Amino acid sequence: MPDIVESSVHAGPGAGADAWTGFRAAPAHGSTVGVLVLSGSSGRIEEERCRLLAREGMTALSIRWFGGPEQPPGICEVPLETFVSALDRLRAGGARRIGVLGVSKGAEAALHLSVLQPGVDAVVALSPTSLTWANVGPGRDGLTDPHRSSWTWQGQPLPFVPYDSTWTASEPEGTPVSVLGWYEQSLRTCPGRLPAAAIPVERSAAELVLVAGGDDLMWPSLRYAEELAARRRAAGLPVRLVTRADAGHRPRLPGEGAAPASGTFRHGGSPAADAALGAAAWPHVLNALLGAGPAASATGQDSSK
Repeated sequence: MPDIVESSVHAGPGAGADAWTGFRAAPAHGSTVGVLVLSGSSGRIEEERCRLLAREGMTALSIRWFGGPEQPPGICEVPLETFVSALDRLRAGGARRIGVLGVSKGAEAALHLSVLQPGVDAVVALSPTSLTWANVGPGRDGLTDPHRSSWTWQGQPLPFVPYDSTWTASEPEGTPVSVLGWYEQSLRTCPGRLPAAAIPVERSAAELVLVAGGDDLMWPSLRYAEELAARRRAAGLPVRLVTRADAGHRPRLPGEGAAPASGTFRHGGSPAADAALGAAAWPHVLNALLGAGPAASATGQDSSK
């Protein structure tokens, strides 16, 4: 197994970006490929995933992008410039090819970066959304309501879909909840907000890999991924869509352990199905991030039953 080096990194606020702390793993001999690794609404720094990518020859950086010092406490009007600052750190370390790998809300941010940053060469979106959603948690003022955008760019909030506040969970109180129905109900409630909130991946020059499970109980990521892929194909742009009907919200890549159990949410899938989806996606993930030839730009779909 190749030697890797690990380090803690941080950046102060500046140029519209929040301060951040993070973890970097890289091959001991260095790399010209840099990948920003973004978690979802857990907010954790993805150290295990960074190590996995470093063993494949990439410099991987994961940052805390909300909930830390000098950051909003929730995913509420988070400046996308914060991620640009992290990409600049990868470039300063010698990266010439830049990728972003994000899951769930991190995938939402990654897709926006691919549109707004022409220097992003590849994006891997695990359990993505095709839309910008309202905030998850409070903003800098400590308030959750009224709904605001999850993201800002150049100081302006991005158009978003708000949540339908009348939705209620069907599970007994005190048990893990599926919020899939909340997202589906919000889509039906706010149809007029959808066009402006759509993430315009047809304007992205990045290679794009979408990975989604049909048993996702957090949001309809398979539907979203199919929408993103359709828009790319309609624009004549490459995309790779990898799906598995029985996988849930948290696909696991080869070498990663099972996702931790949650006492709050039902994520769907199973450890076996989530690992199988990650294994099916892995060759395409590597090809896109490393820029490894024609497979990285092939237009197609891979479904694992």
